[in-house]
Amino acid sequence: MNQSLPYCGPAPLPQDLWRSWNLDPLLLLALAGFGALLLARTAPDRRLAAGAGWAAVAIAFASPLCALTVALFSARAAHHVLILTLAAPALAHALPLLPRLPAGLSLAAVTAAMVAWHLPQVYAAAWGSDLVYWALQLAMLLPAWAFWSAVLRPGADGQEALQRAVLIGGFAAVMGFVGAILTFSPRLLYIQHVEGAAAWGLDPLADQQLAGLVMWVPGFLPVAVIGFAMLHLGWRRSFAA
Repeated sequence: MNQSLPYCGPAPLPQDLWRSWNLDPLLLLALAGFGALLLARTAPDRRLAAGAGWAAVAIAFASPLCALTVALFSARAAHHVLILTLAAPALAHALPLLPRLPAGLSLAAVTAAMVAWHLPQVYAAAWGSDLVYWALQLAMLLPAWAFWSAVLRPGADGQEALQRAVLIGGFAAVMGFVGAILTFSPRLLYIQHVEGAAAWGLDPLADQQLAGLVMWVPGFLPVAVIGFAMLHLGWRRSFAA
């Protein structure tokens, strides 16, 4: 692959988007291996969740969404939301990763990865290096997977379920904080998307603000649903006790 381009390739024009699949052989091999691992290690009653998690990862990295992240920073935000709030919880339900690792530790790691992703200097490094790009992706996915594995682990009593609801609220707060910075920043932070946004008829600063709204609204909703469910569980079990 041309190393002058970001991992997902050149920014697609609107008319070319649905032809912009990522057919990187190493990626396809990794997805096949990951799917086989999930199939082999997941209990039959959790294979639907495994399939959903695998599909979310495949959409994130093999579908035209990957190429769209090169054109629009708002697509990058949607990519992060897909990984953090759909892929990671589904994978955690299907095949928990380090479920007994303290959720606060995983949350701190996810927070560090999200902040790093949105530092302009780090973003520029990921743009120019496949190694940095994948290091940042894994630094976000794996702790998120571990976080959701811990907070979704069965067997919580009322007090523990309430504590988990608070941690899920912290996860939502981190996404909201990043979204607020993107939405209200008065200056353009990511010059890499100037040409891509223009090709899609967007002002680059408006694209950046849209990214913040994506982190806030679509990103918040699935986290809020899980958080409220955990809060309800904690309240019900505390009351029953």
